[in-house]
Amino acid sequence: MGVLTNLEPKEVFEFFEEICAIPHGSRDTKRISDYLVAFAKERSLEHYQDDLNNVVIIKEASKGYEKSEPIILQGHMDMVCEKTPESTIDFTKDGLTLAIDGDWLHAVGTTLGGDDGIAVAMALAALDSDTLEHPRLEAVFTVDEELGMEGAEGLDVSMLKGEKFLNMDSEEEGIFTVSCAGGVTADSFVPVKREQAEGRMLHITIGGLQGGHSGAEIDKERGSANVLIGRALYYIDKVADVRLVSCAGGSKDNAITKMADAEILVSEADVENVKEAVAELDHELKHEYVISDTGVYAKCEDMGHTTGNALDIESSERAISFMMCAPHGILNMSVDIKGLVETSLNLGVLKLTESELRATFAIRSAVQSRQDYLADKVVALTESLGGTVQFSGAYPGWEYRQDSPFRDTCVAVFKKLYGKEPDIEAIHAGLECGLFSGKMNGKIDAVSIGPDMTGVHTSDERLSIPSVKRTWEFVCEVLKESK
Repeated sequence: MGVLTNLEPKEVFEFFEEICAIPHGSRDTKRISDYLVAFAKERSLEHYQDDLNNVVIIKEASKGYEKSEPIILQGHMDMVCEKTPESTIDFTKDGLTLAIDGDWLHAVGTTLGGDDGIAVAMALAALDSDTLEHPRLEAVFTVDEELGMEGAEGLDVSMLKGEKFLNMDSEEEGIFTVSCAGGVTADSFVPVKREQAEGRMLHITIGGLQGGHSGAEIDKERGSANVLIGRALYYIDKVADVRLVSCAGGSKDNAITKMADAEILVSEADVENVKEAVAELDHELKHEYVISDTGVYAKCEDMGHTTGNALDIESSERAISFMMCAPHGILNMSVDIKGLVETSLNLGVLKLTESELRATFAIRSAVQSRQDYLADKVVALTESLGGTVQFSGAYPGWEYRQDSPFRDTCVAVFKKLYGKEPDIEAIHAGLECGLFSGKMNGKIDAVSIGPDMTGVHTSDERLSIPSVKRTWEFVCEVLKESK
């Protein structure tokens, strides 16, 4: 007997428990993909599996729905694999250890993979049912969503006939997501030269910041350590001849950086001037970020006299100028949806190597022309300093539709089941809906939903059992009402 055997809806949690027993981290999706194919073969359902391990399973309409428009059910099969220091799980070999705590489901010491295994389980339950009333169902299971929606980007959608699109990758019940930003990653490379130099080594640190996701929290006015380290170095460069030795901050383009640091060489005579400049900046930051980042600090640590391989003066000034001028933050707010960030970029990664300063930006916008404008700003700054820019991981936005019959159906069903209106939202982050919209020439009429989850992408991930039941009932009713 499984841990979830007595949970309702039984048909959903049965599949979810089977999924949790199969390792399915990002880039390790062959086994879960083959499991979906075996599911389809056992039920003689039309199915497709590509070289990336994406799977599409199709079930024809139930009686009375033969002339209804098809509905696409979509979720991703990969999960983020995080665990506590005490956990001994090997995500490449072991299934998850499931546990129930009141109304919440979790995995012991690890992520649960409710994002987005619960969507896969609901789609399988719909495909498996002999009693569910529904139009033609086209279930699309993608891989490597957590690594930049690589599966959705590579999927051939030519077999899909539907335009009504139900994505089940949201994490808050009662919220319908109906639009998202597109984006691209920009890597700037500014060349530098090094030489042997001596002086006092000072370690400059910016820390104590909250950080956050650049899609969800860019509007919170939280400080970016990468931006502030550039500000610190610029202040220092005004009172001393600075030679940069090292500089680093952040590891992900889409994360607002919590901490950044730099090592610099200055003359003995300039040490006190530098310390005073950093102390003044520390005071300024504590005032500026008194609400958003109460723990912020700028610190200077004296490492003593040394001789080492440092940037020459000209390269140091070029790198510092780049960091000081690098764009970051919100460019535009939406005029259609109150409170929604339309266009932004995040300076997520800084790294000074032997021969170049590398900066990585996450650029996002719901308006392609403004995304292109921000990309051009990065290029213009970088090239003016003798550098180059490379772009990768581009994904299209999902534009809000004023006229959305499928959204209207979903809203009507929600009101019928819950007795109230759902919240209709757009997000300043990427969803696979945007990629599918681009692949299908903007024709899809999409809504993104999901049950309540907390702690997603961490070992504290929790999935609400009652919310899964209500969300499943909602999905069934939407299919029934789509005649």
